[in-house]
Amino acid sequence: MDFTKIFGIATAVAETATTTTAATDPAAMQELSGAAAVVQMLGTLLPMIIIFVVFYFFLIRPQKKKDKQVKDMLANLKNGDRVCTIGGIYGTIVNIKDDTVTLSVGTDNVKLVFARWGIRSVEELTIENDAEALN
Repeated sequence: MDFTKIFGIATAVAETATTTTAATDPAAMQELSGAAAVVQMLGTLLPMIIIFVVFYFFLIRPQKKKDKQVKDMLANLKNGDRVCTIGGIYGTIVNIKDDTVTLSVGTDNVKLVFARWGIRSVEELTIENDAEALN
């Protein structure tokens, strides 16, 4: 749909009406030129409004949804969860304090302390399911 064509027609109609009524009524001419200005301004602003709507539905809204899921995942961490950090280290949560998480990593059960925001994902495999395969 070509908006410039639609607004071009509307502007042409407004200009035609302006020229026909210009000789008879100056007040009507001022009203019609105001209408033409509104149509022209709408033609200028409409593409920007459409771009904002597209950005909202394709970029902003999905990112907010993803951020909410990550926040919920971090809030629901518990001891025994198998997690992956943002650095790619897999471990099992041993202790959780306010903003820190202690992980048990490797066959020697080395304890590592991470910030809570450093957890990328919770794995489906938990320590109760398959303790031999975790280490």
